[in-house]
Amino acid sequence: MNFEPLPVAGAFLITPQKRSDERGYFARVFCRDELTAQGLCADYSQANMALSPRAGTLRGLHFQHAPHGEVKLVRCTRGRVFDVVLDLRRDSPTYLRWHGLELSADNAAMLYAPEGTAHGYLTLSDDTELLYMTSSKYAPDAATGVRYDDRAFGIRWPRDITVVSQADRGWPDFQAGESKRP
Repeated sequence: MNFEPLPVAGAFLITPQKRSDERGYFARVFCRDELTAQGLCADYSQANMALSPRAGTLRGLHFQHAPHGEVKLVRCTRGRVFDVVLDLRRDSPTYLRWHGLELSADNAAMLYAPEGTAHGYLTLSDDTELLYMTSSKYAPDAATGVRYDDRAFGIRWPRDITVVSQADRGWPDFQAGESKRP
């Protein structure tokens, strides 16, 4: 596995090393030892998947408050997404910085989103599926988010957003709820 640091502190693009032959390819997408050697979380308690039938579907930006903060390891298993990690850690050198990248079934790349960051994605193709592992199980009372279109972040989504949940539209302005952030 190859680990490329991203402009958000502690976030990584992880790409598998594919071994190809006439059958196709084989690649490792999780290795506790390799993650640990990079100083990254290698202990996951939950795996989730999401299917979005239509391109232009936005999910996020989500995170969980301590003590249920979570690391996410995200991979697109079908289709394509523009995946975003947003730093909400006040003590981070990249506080309020975001980074977006394309994950797809074809590139098999993964996003490592550290604890204290918000995560979200926009589907770039129909019938897109994501699989992601989290270091903490879902805790409804700790689950929250920030708005995908909040001017405080200035995220530039690569296409029109056509489907978004009422919950994701309804997060308060960042300044109004800043005391509740990680």
